[in-house]
Amino acid sequence: MDNNDILIRLRYALNLRDKEVAEIFKLGGVELTEDMVRKLLIKPKDTYGYNNEVVDHQEREAKEETIKCKNSMLETFLNGLIIFKRGKQDPKPGQPETPALENNENPNNTLLKKLKIALTLTSEDMMDIFKETGVIVTKGELSALLRKRGHKNYKECGDKYARNFLKGLTKKLRG
Repeated sequence: MDNNDILIRLRYALNLRDKEVAEIFKLGGVELTEDMVRKLLIKPKDTYGYNNEVVDHQEREAKEETIKCKNSMLETFLNGLIIFKRGKQDPKPGQPETPALENNENPNNTLLKKLKIALTLTSEDMMDIFKETGVIVTKGELSALLRKRGHKNYKECGDKYARNFLKGLTKKLRG
């Protein structure tokens, strides 16, 4: 699952409009126009399963107009989402104003951590969201997914977990 797909699923789950997505990016520190947001939210054609078929002119144009979402851009969006949902937090004395981006972190682990903060979810809430899609995650497994890379109990979050979490979140929030 790529970062554009994560943004598309998050936007749907949280029922956000393009204007709100642009505002969230702005809160995270990146200025994007609504047009740029739309280009970010286009699912890349190569994920549809085309097998070297002849692509007509319109499809080629649409493919060229997409903007690839990098890990840093996704993290910026998630930081903006935290501010959007919970409000701006004043920095503590001696702390930098904006947290450093964790480029070496798996985007799926970052997604789970930041969504937990933004939506004020407890571990039980997150386990219930996973359970919505038939994935049973124990408290220990969830704790391992939320740890920092380098910790002895850290576990990398696979696409299956991230996809199912977003699917369960959609069911919970949209019914």
